[in-house]
Amino acid sequence: MTMHQFGEVDGHAIFEVALKSAAGAEARVITWGAVLRELVIPARTGPRQVVLGFENIADYLSHSPYFGATVGRFANRISRGHFVIDGREYSLELNEGRNSLHGGRAGFGRRLWKLGAYDASSVTMTLQSPDGDGGYPGNLDVTCTYRLLEPATVQIEMTGTSDMPTVINLAHHSYFNLDGTNDVRDHELTLHAAFYTPVDDELIPTGEIRSVAGTPYDFRAPRRIRPESGGKPDEVQLYDTNFIISRMPDPATGLAHAATLCAPLRSLLMEMHTTEPAVQFYDGAHVNCPVPGLGGALYGPHAGLCLEAQVYPDSPNRRHFSPCVLRPDEMYRQVTEYRFGQ
Repeated sequence: MTMHQFGEVDGHAIFEVALKSAAGAEARVITWGAVLRELVIPARTGPRQVVLGFENIADYLSHSPYFGATVGRFANRISRGHFVIDGREYSLELNEGRNSLHGGRAGFGRRLWKLGAYDASSVTMTLQSPDGDGGYPGNLDVTCTYRLLEPATVQIEMTGTSDMPTVINLAHHSYFNLDGTNDVRDHELTLHAAFYTPVDDELIPTGEIRSVAGTPYDFRAPRRIRPESGGKPDEVQLYDTNFIISRMPDPATGLAHAATLCAPLRSLLMEMHTTEPAVQFYDGAHVNCPVPGLGGALYGPHAGLCLEAQVYPDSPNRRHFSPCVLRPDEMYRQVTEYRFGQ
């Protein structure tokens, strides 16, 4: 384990902690946005970088589409930035047209977190969000802990407590690429999800919960992400979609197997297990970074994909969606694991 200063923002030092497992997995985490900046996994052909990121803090500030960030207070979208708790209306900062995304322009993924305890295989960061922050009620205290578990698993645990009823939905926002090519659509994806939540043209859920059967959203059996062209020119199929996890949690861990991602030729695979009821699959269609990323890599459309554990988008405005209200006598807790293997 090593810790050093990665950069500075507005006169505040940004720290980076490097973690390592006995099996050779390595992770680098920075206190800006509680970002997982690097993740290197042992593979048959040697160590492999499996997330997108940048080499300096300036590029995170100017160009990052939430690479590796911990987003909140409410990950994903809230329609019109408006919701009601116990009869009281709240209006949030709007940062995606008429809607609020990932907590607003200064959401948790764009904040300086405080470095807490760390050792050779784990690091904890904390953040205090005051009452009225971005329009959200309650003084909210959150933690984010990254752990490297043997042989090659990243476990992310996030907690939160509030002194007032509020809404909360934290999510990890890494962009994964398991083979280092410039297009992840030849990866093979399995989503253990029989239903998804359709959206309107602003990516706000319509309220319907629809079967994936017979739709382009059916990933219940392993298949390539790239759409089958049927002899036609290759088309861009944009996936930015909330899938409802069908698998029951493992009684021993409380985690359900949500997804499996395989690199071409199965040279590396990643399983996602989580406590959360849903996963947002985003295929990275709008990635377009004007500066080089890790190791000088260029990140264009589909350079990486996201699998974000979450409650359903716009849950504060949909009573039949997953619960998202945190009350003062409760603790929010999410655990998600990304397990790598051959």
